[in-house]
Amino acid sequence: MTTPFYVSPQQAMADRAEYARKGIARGRSVVVLQYADGIVFVAENPSRALHKVSEIYDRIAFAAVGKYNEFENLRIGGVRYADLRGYTYDREDVTARGLANVYAQTLGTIFSSAAEKPYEVELIVAEVGEGPEDDQIYRLPHDGSIVDEHGSVAVGGNADQISSYLDQRHRDGMTLAEALKLAVDSLSRDNNGGERSLTAEQLEVAVLDRTRPQKRKFKRVLGGQLSRLLEPGEGGSDAEASAESSEGSSSESED
Repeated sequence: MTTPFYVSPQQAMADRAEYARKGIARGRSVVVLQYADGIVFVAENPSRALHKVSEIYDRIAFAAVGKYNEFENLRIGGVRYADLRGYTYDREDVTARGLANVYAQTLGTIFSSAAEKPYEVELIVAEVGEGPEDDQIYRLPHDGSIVDEHGSVAVGGNADQISSYLDQRHRDGMTLAEALKLAVDSLSRDNNGGERSLTAEQLEVAVLDRTRPQKRKFKRVLGGQLSRLLEPGEGGSDAEASAESSEGSSSESED
């Protein structure tokens, strides 16, 4: 009779964590920044069909890096949770904190289960408030822990380097144009300290805009609007006005 191969629980969890981290690091980064009128999401993503940033509910959006099929399942589950809770109780009862708790339970259960591999995903759930002090941003790593973030956060790729760059340069009260340019500058930096050029066609950009009169604050920034925002010397107020589009009013829950 052969002796079963033994791996300590600590080593098994460490191996699972390393597996998930390597998978996440292979993905292109996503940056989330607070600005004066809301929260902006910027992802390096040349695809126009496979979104990394999506709407979940009225004031809540979702961003993710890692395996698309895995975080897309989580996104769909989040939309169903939000719709059911809003219909059963009240729309105000759907919060980013509640959604983050649901995601944390799901990711934590999968990570600790020996029956399946851990999800290779890292999530950001954000909710725009009535004022900047009411904004909420939560980062959820692969193991289901929840990190309450403020100001700026980056996930995927060389997230540590990007986060350090953002921490040094992000400030309260930035215009949308300023925040977007800072996000693109951070994404343009490679691991060796060099820089590369990112065009509007290589970016996926969306905002939660607290100034929108309708309940749904999510909108995408596309095409010419995004190009104008990225132009050197573009003024924040004019650029933000141009970003008001009907294109952003479509719900990502319908994708």
